Amino acid sequence: MQKIFLGIGVLLFTIGIFGVSYTWNHDHRKATTLEEYARLDFQASRDIDGRLEGAVLSLWDYRYDKSQFLKRAVLFTDGAPWEMPAATKQTRMQWKNENKLFVSLPKNALRDLLLAKEVRFKFFYDNGQSIDLPLGQKEMTAWQRKLRW
Repeated sequence: MQKIFLGIGVLLFTIGIFGVSYTWNHDHRKATTLEEYARLDFQASRDIDGRLEGAVLSLWDYRYDKSQFLKRAVLFTDGAPWEMPAATKQTRMQWKNENKLFVSLPKNALRDLLLAKEVRFKFFYDNGQSIDLPLGQKEMTAWQRKLRW
């Protein structure tokens, strides 16, 4: 009987270590670009005459902890910061949480974004963690192409 309880204990301990290490690694993952860290959707909008009106960035992040986005973000264009309010939403799923962040980029930032050599985006979680990552060259080219259209 003791061997059964010992076996169950070792099994639960092993599963617990795997679960905690997997969760920690996913929620503290390493990425070198923003698009490696989260799913992005960047859309530019134009008025009826075809002039650039604005741009919106949507970012989706999946986490195993319950941390949520704070309602603010910062866009850096060649080091110049553009602070923005953000709309956020968290959908709790069975094993992970989907965080969504939506920002409307300041109209004044669009010209800087169009000419930028480096673009970084920083966002914040309610647990004190912040993520500050650059756009990869391919993604930055796609954003600038949408702004030029």
